[in-house]
Amino acid sequence: MTLSTLPLSYCTNVHPGQTVGEVEAGLRENTVAVRGRVGELAAGLWLARPVATELLQTPAALDRFAGWLSEVGLTCYTLNTFPFGDFHDARVKENVYLPDWTRDDRVDYTLDSAQILAKLLPDDSTEGSLSTVPLGFKPFDYPETFADECAGRLIALAQSLHRLTEETGRMIRLAIEPEPFCIIETTAETIQFFSRLRVLAADAGALDVVNEYLGVCYDVCHQAVEFEDVADSIRQLVAEQIRINKVHITCAIRVENPRDNEDARQALARYVEPRYLHQTMARATDGTIHRQVDLTEDTALSPPDAFASADEWRVHFHVPVNADSLGPLQTTRGDLKQALAAVRDLDYSPHLEVETYTWEVLPDGRQTSLVDGLTAEVEATRELLDGLV
Repeated sequence: MTLSTLPLSYCTNVHPGQTVGEVEAGLRENTVAVRGRVGELAAGLWLARPVATELLQTPAALDRFAGWLSEVGLTCYTLNTFPFGDFHDARVKENVYLPDWTRDDRVDYTLDSAQILAKLLPDDSTEGSLSTVPLGFKPFDYPETFADECAGRLIALAQSLHRLTEETGRMIRLAIEPEPFCIIETTAETIQFFSRLRVLAADAGALDVVNEYLGVCYDVCHQAVEFEDVADSIRQLVAEQIRINKVHITCAIRVENPRDNEDARQALARYVEPRYLHQTMARATDGTIHRQVDLTEDTALSPPDAFASADEWRVHFHVPVNADSLGPLQTTRGDLKQALAAVRDLDYSPHLEVETYTWEVLPDGRQTSLVDGLTAEVEATRELLDGLV
């Protein structure tokens, strides 16, 4: 099977936008400019809750936005509905996991986004995807019934998405995105949750609908940070018939032999920043994984014994996907190549989206214009994909 023949997307959560006008400005200044350099390119839109509400206030508002996208030559197949609020606030951190999947506002936002995407899909396409939060964040306090409550909401959502297909002819699938320190983070936890979800769906007479509409967004950075074998991870999901509805083309930071690599640790300290959460993992020589919920200067410069003696660190910091290294730091680009090769062998084509949302907080981010940086990422990704065909 070849990879998706749809235009490659990049995720517009890299652009601030709390109104439709702000979203359009970001697309005009950046996405349209990048497309002018690289040719065909789709927008993987992030439409925060206030933007979705504005678009659905009247049918005319959504029609106008869809028409504007067409006028500027942009298509859209997928939305990122993981961040609900202001993803460019001064401090996002753990707030990005709110609301969780037991909350009405998470369900309503997702259904509204599905309605919007059904309208935005090109005339020659009938399938779209929505990536979403992996239920909740482990450090939060949840009841024992939390996962089952989430499953119940997701089953109801799948049924609503099926009704949307019947009404519009457009199939919008949900893509749950595992992430470090979340309720669903590892491949094993993903399989465990979907097994339980299917039991509950069967009890509700909704198993076929759940299997059709609910799957995962495979973010390569996230699974690489977990030190998973990403190719094997994808094969496990396939074996369990868990559909990969979307792939986030992403890279994380690596520090090899950190005890003796002071230059790399000094460089890593510059990546500590107040906006996003940067879950950090250290693999010991015996294979044990030590974990910290966020990167700190102390971790980088004066690491605890378990981190100091590790053979490698990995940090959830989305870095440009065209970079094998960043000065003395390495990246997980090798994992990205392995993941894309595994995705190539699927008997269907997930939506492919570059998602480096951290340009504003990269230590050297302001030395490269956003359009230049995004262009380099898209071109490099296309080279990787062309080499797999």
